[in-house]
Amino acid sequence: MVQKFQSPVRVYKYPFELVMMAYEKRFPKCPQMPIVLDCEIVKDEILENGAQRKTSRRCKLAVDAPYIFKKLIGVEHVYFIQHNYLDLANRTLNIEAVNESFSSRIEIFERCRYYAHPDNPDWTCFDQTATLDIKNFFGFEHSMEKMGMKQYTQTTLKGKEIIEYFINELKEEGITEVPRWQPPADAPLSPKTRVEGEENGEGENATEVTNGVSGEKRPSSHDILLDGDFIAKHLGQLTPMQESKLLELRKLLDTPGEEVEKMPDYQTILRFLRARDWHVSQALAMLKDSLKWRKEQDIDSLLKEYKMPTVVSDHFPGGWHHNDKDGRPIYILRLGHMDVKGLLKSIGTEGFLKLALHICEEGIQKIKESAENLGKPVLDWCLLVDLEGLSMRHLWRPGVKALLNIIENVERNYPETMGRVLVVRAPRVFPIAWTIVSAFIDENTRSKFLFYGITDDEHTKESLEQYIDAEIVPDFLGGPCKTLIHEGSLVPKNLYKMNSLEEGDDEALDNHHESSQNSAAATASATATAAAAAGGSLAQQNLHHNVYKTVELRTGYSHEVIIRNSDPKSVLTWDFDVLRSDLHFTLFRVTKELPEKHDLAVSFFDMSDFTEGVNYFKEEPTLVCHNKESVQGSHVMNHKDNYVMHWFSPSCGAEGPAQLNYFYEVLSSANYKGSMTSLQSAFSSNSASSSCQSR
Repeated sequence: MVQKFQSPVRVYKYPFELVMMAYEKRFPKCPQMPIVLDCEIVKDEILENGAQRKTSRRCKLAVDAPYIFKKLIGVEHVYFIQHNYLDLANRTLNIEAVNESFSSRIEIFERCRYYAHPDNPDWTCFDQTATLDIKNFFGFEHSMEKMGMKQYTQTTLKGKEIIEYFINELKEEGITEVPRWQPPADAPLSPKTRVEGEENGEGENATEVTNGVSGEKRPSSHDILLDGDFIAKHLGQLTPMQESKLLELRKLLDTPGEEVEKMPDYQTILRFLRARDWHVSQALAMLKDSLKWRKEQDIDSLLKEYKMPTVVSDHFPGGWHHNDKDGRPIYILRLGHMDVKGLLKSIGTEGFLKLALHICEEGIQKIKESAENLGKPVLDWCLLVDLEGLSMRHLWRPGVKALLNIIENVERNYPETMGRVLVVRAPRVFPIAWTIVSAFIDENTRSKFLFYGITDDEHTKESLEQYIDAEIVPDFLGGPCKTLIHEGSLVPKNLYKMNSLEEGDDEALDNHHESSQNSAAATASATATAAAAAGGSLAQQNLHHNVYKTVELRTGYSHEVIIRNSDPKSVLTWDFDVLRSDLHFTLFRVTKELPEKHDLAVSFFDMSDFTEGVNYFKEEPTLVCHNKESVQGSHVMNHKDNYVMHWFSPSCGAEGPAQLNYFYEVLSSANYKGSMTSLQSAFSSNSASSSCQSR
């Protein structure tokens, strides 16, 4: 197993010569590094009239391991060989260290560099890389790997601190400046000590040749930026291992065969690493795919070129609103007030996606502005979702399909940009929506959701004030701050442009006269529900077809669907369209066995041995559904009884029998409760536990 480590560039705001004098004070022993017991010089050469010095040391290190481990391997300390190559003319120090002990079983190679800052000659840069290759170590390979990582972390954290300590010690001795090395007037330098290409103006791309070893590329200004101060200011607290992974991925993006046309900034690279749990190869693949997508879709010009359609500016209930207490920009979405069907029929799926991507691009821009204004790391934004008014109409099937398409694109191309999601005034129907959608949201993103059920505004306001300053809590949530976000309204039908069957055109359904068990009506919400329950993918959804059933009902006829419930607290959801004539819909619960029924003109509840309030109960009040209406609803089935969905045709119009296109789904109690345990107090029993039906 091979482990690679790399530290970011660290900058000492002292000249190279002073740093070198402080570095020499670390030997032969260093109080800040008690693991180093002794360092013996085995070779020391002065070359090129004092311009170069080659020093080799044999260092004795204590084994930083549990006592039992040291006993098992039979040693208390190990030896390392360190080679230093100091070039005073070019102001560089290259350090290489390899292990002498157990070298046939484990290879440790560490390389460090000190060099003058390319943009400020009075500063000194330091970087560090290491590899750990464990071939065989008495069966303790995994333990050795963990100890190696621990040791690297400790030395990286200590490195800068030690140099600062000895520089302060030099200051106490009155040494604040060390003159630069100058060659003797009568002894010109060997060409080997110069940087090839320097006289030809090659600058940063020049190849550094030190001590006859070529191939070292001088750090670019982009690399120099990733020092400790840059990380603290722009990226926040990272462990040395995380810093190493960040640098590794950044360098891979510059590797021949892997290089990208436009280098993303460190904040973006960091987000993709976090999205893939710090697996560099996975983050690289994800980031390259996203960069390719950005180029193909011309995403970089979206902020400048996107023109918001009038229907969006007039009817979309969302917008930006100040920052939260952590400096995150807040986006408010009044989802419960959104006319999903109207917007989607007006701008289409692609228009809806482009709107979402524009919001994401605005979010990235506002994150950067907030970080710059606050002078501290801000890496993500906050979403405040108001669900007042949410009903099953928001789960209109093409709308669900469009939402899942947006989620897929955002998860893939804007990972880790959502820092917190505050969901307020969530009604009883929300768990149904959440069950459908949450399966398609990354687990790490789901953990950032905070839910608040329907309570009084004062309670919601107090809850929000944990995360948002009191003076910017929106007025519609009981706060004092007015927003520029309107409540949303129904989109006028004269703005509709989308009229395909897939997008839910009810007129098209008028021409559908087949009476069959499987209608080809649009199936997005049904397949989304099924796929969510199974943890499926968007691709799997598209494999499901013909799940809506169609029946025709003449005057006086009824259609009944029996659901035998053995799972208390499971949730029954339905979605149906009524065409050509009115229908009455009721949900019943039956406590006795239901007989077989073959006559559509006869309902169970017309039979003499069925008595309401004794052996059957009306769980939902009868709803009159008019021609061309779509109805969605849900009900928490609290009993191990039979439930009956009942449609009745009171009369038929001139167009013929009423046509019913319907779908229903039962969500298990485990999925239902597990998705929204924080809202259990919002549920009551029996009919009160049902959601309002919506059309």
